[in-house]
Formats: sequence, C-alpha cells, structure tokens
Amino acid sequence: MDYNKIVAKLLEYSPKVIAAILILVVGWLLAKIFASAVRKISSKSKMDPTLGAFVANLTSAGILIFTFIAAIGKLGVQTTSFVALIGAAGLAVGLALQGSLANFAAGVLILIFRPFNVGDSIQAGGVTGKIHDIQIFTTVLLSPDNKKIIVPNAKINADVIINSTAMPTRRVDMVFSIAKTDDVIKAREIIKSVLDTEDKILKDPAPNIVVSELAGDNVNLSVQPYVNTADYSAVLYAVTEKVKIAFDTQLHA
Repeated sequence: MDYNKIVAKLLEYSPKVIAAILILVVGWLLAKIFASAVRKISSKSKMDPTLGAFVANLTSAGILIFTFIAAIGKLGVQTTSFVALIGAAGLAVGLALQGSLANFAAGVLILIFRPFNVGDSIQAGGVTGKIHDIQIFTTVLLSPDNKKIIVPNAKINADVIINSTAMPTRRVDMVFSIAKTDDVIKAREIIKSVLDTEDKILKDPAPNIVVSELAGDNVNLSVQPYVNTADYSAVLYAVTEKVKIAFDTQLHA
C-alpha cells in the first residue's frame, strides 16, 4: 500500500471536503435565519399562520436544496445531472398532483384575499355553511344542522361566493299573504305595528312594506326590514310568528 499516495489524495481532497462541509453548515444556518425572518414578517403583516408557515418551510427547503447542490459541486461532482433530475422530479410530481396543486393555489389566493373568514356564513362550491377552518388545500364548513363539510379550495375559488355575514347589516325579506277581500291598508298597518315593537329592527333605513304580487285569490305583501347581521334569524322567525298572530286576532276584527 502506497501511503504517500493516500496522504497525497487526502491532502488534495481535504480542502474540498472541508469547503463542502462549511457550505452545508452555512446553508443550514441561512435556511433557519431566512425561515425565521419569513415567519416574523408574516406575523407582523397579519398573514394567515398556515400560509406563513408554508412559505417559511418552502424558503428553507429551497435554500437547503441549493446548498446541497453547491456542496457536491465543490467536491467535483457534476451538478448538471442533479439539476436535471430535480427538474424532472418536479415536473413528474406536478403532473401527478395537478388537482392538489390547483387546490393549493386556490388556498393561497383565499388566504391572501380573504373573501371570507372563520365564522362567516357562506354559499360556495355547491354547499352552504359556516366557515370552521381554512386550510391550504381545503376549507371546512359546518352545515346549519352541524354536519362537517370539507370542500376542495379549487371548487370554492371557481364558484360564486356568497358571504352572508360579511356586511354589518342585512335586509330580511319576508312575504305575507292575505285574501283579495281583506283590507290591504289595515294589513299594512298591522305589519307596521309588529315591526315597531321589534327592537332589533333598525330605524334607518326604514322597513319597506309594499304589495308585491296579486297571486290568484291572494295578495302578497313584501316586508323588508333591516337588522344587524347577527340578528337576522331571530328577527325573521319572531316577526313571522307575530304577524301571523296579529293577522288572526286583528285583520278580521
């Protein structure tokens, strides 16, 4: 065994190995520093925590991959094949996960532009419910009867989104029918008296009470008061019951 050759080889490659190790260490430190910086920036900018964590992890992974390629290049390994391999792997994964990537892209857009927030009631993607959780690939809703609905973000993002709780106030649309022979003026006064007793109905804008349709033997009166969004259901049910009782006791008196 020629020890001189072994020593010569060690002396030749030792600087390269040390340099590669240093590159790996520096790259690892940079990955941690940049990932931490991204997390801080996302926190200060009030970015969604899920999106902030994903961007931080993506940044860290990108730096580590670049560091690995630089380190093996320092050892004299041809990196062209590695870059081509990574590119081919990325293409293959992209093709295999087209649906998932579409959901991911839609999730990022939802988290950035915020068409809805947790707690909002929406109609989108063919379902109706209250937002329970916004994830990077899916959005979780709770139906009115408390069923858990998981909807792909791409389906939500491609559909019309109706956010019922985005605005501070809402109009409650109700229709009450009376017979054609009944007194329309009296019916309107009865409805107005019921609305006046409901303290959750806003005074401005004032409620609208109009004859909206002549339907066969009936006359339909549209009633449209405005309420705070949180009071929508309570006012709808309360006014409907009170008007029915008032019609029964007063309309034909």
